[in-house]
Amino acid sequence: MTLPVLLVEDTASMSMLYETLLTRAGFGVDAVATAEGARIRFAEGHHPIVVLDMMLPDGDGLEILRDIHAASPTTRVIVVTGNTSVDRAVAAMQAGAMDFLVKPFEADRLLSAVTTAQAALEAGATPPLAAEAPQSGALTGFIGASKEMKDVFERLTLIGRSTASVFITGESGTGKEVAAQAIHDVSPRASGPFVPLNCGAIPSDLLESEVFGHLKGSFTGAVSDKVGAAMAADGGTLFLDEICEMDLSLQTKLLRFLQTSTVQPVGAVRPRKVDVRIVCATNRDPAAEVRAGRFREDLYYRLYVVPVHMPPLRMRGDDANLIATEMLHRFAAEEGKSFTRLSPDVRTLFRTHPWPGNVRQLLNVMRNVVVLHEGGEVTFDMLPLEIRQTLPGRVTAQVDAAPAASVTTDPVEALVGQSLADVERKFVEATITACDGSIPRAAAMLGVSPSTIYRKREAWGSSPE
Repeated sequence: MTLPVLLVEDTASMSMLYETLLTRAGFGVDAVATAEGARIRFAEGHHPIVVLDMMLPDGDGLEILRDIHAASPTTRVIVVTGNTSVDRAVAAMQAGAMDFLVKPFEADRLLSAVTTAQAALEAGATPPLAAEAPQSGALTGFIGASKEMKDVFERLTLIGRSTASVFITGESGTGKEVAAQAIHDVSPRASGPFVPLNCGAIPSDLLESEVFGHLKGSFTGAVSDKVGAAMAADGGTLFLDEICEMDLSLQTKLLRFLQTSTVQPVGAVRPRKVDVRIVCATNRDPAAEVRAGRFREDLYYRLYVVPVHMPPLRMRGDDANLIATEMLHRFAAEEGKSFTRLSPDVRTLFRTHPWPGNVRQLLNVMRNVVVLHEGGEVTFDMLPLEIRQTLPGRVTAQVDAAPAASVTTDPVEALVGQSLADVERKFVEATITACDGSIPRAAAMLGVSPSTIYRKREAWGSSPE
């Protein structure tokens, strides 16, 4: 048995389309076109589900939402908004909306949202309340108490309730995959699969098979059927990392997948329907990639529904020390060491260091200290040289005291005394930086495959971001 729905939409053609779709699905629909009409009709019926356009000719949809929740806290409200008012949709989620849809959207998205609302009502689930920012560590995988991260925690929690696509941006090492996992964990899809796929780590000629799968014999080397990431994520979340590294020809197929919610494995005759939420990420500026012609504009607007920006560690105040202390305890326990704290000068350095590698770099520093040293307190001299050199006064004194004969301008001689592994790592990271963070371009410059660089970086920073 379906529940009655109050539809508030001022565009006649859109209202007719939504009403027809919901009616065919068995829902009883009351349609109104104004804020005043919404208040009157809701007061008469107290509908359990409301589809509410945020922009009405005679009132603010956000005010209607607040009035509805004041009168009936159990009512599930799905807000509808345009591309230019995503922040208002997030404000609606803060006010207790269950989900939001960004125009233009597929008819299936509306039906899915209304069906989910009915299922939640029938299951007796607690309705969403006005959200409060989670405290440090409230989202799995995150450590931080800065205002910047509290804003991120709040945004991730709010959009987790929605089914909208999410586009995460941020520098390398800021925790984009951790954010994607957190969105999945707080969403109604949490019991479903979370399938991450790094688009930059897979050769372009194999990426289509990795995303959509293939049938046995569909190409040379296809010795068995393969379930692609999109189908593996059915009922859950598909995380496409480094989305801007995807070849343009595959972007076209991804757009078709997003429009139809169907997957056609390589070699298959018929497409297959899947129910997947898309979360993607990049360390580039996606709008700049669109302007440069490297990323399809229509795909950008399809994916860039809810943007989330992960702040760099240097902008997070004392979070570096919170993370360092937490990971110090964790690594010390793993290695059987007795470290418990950071010295004052180390805390000062961590707070002011630029951290070009962000959280990933900090975790590597802490792992290095724990593995190579003993003690209860992490002191300045235990830190890797490249970190110590950034504290004014300390390293300058050491350089001044060094014999003049030791000064050299030969870049190769300057590397003497460092391990081959350290030299390799610094060179690879410097090449990536010179290529504006593009792994494929850095790989081409170094004469290796992108997957080789990804494997090396994973080994260098094997802990989560």
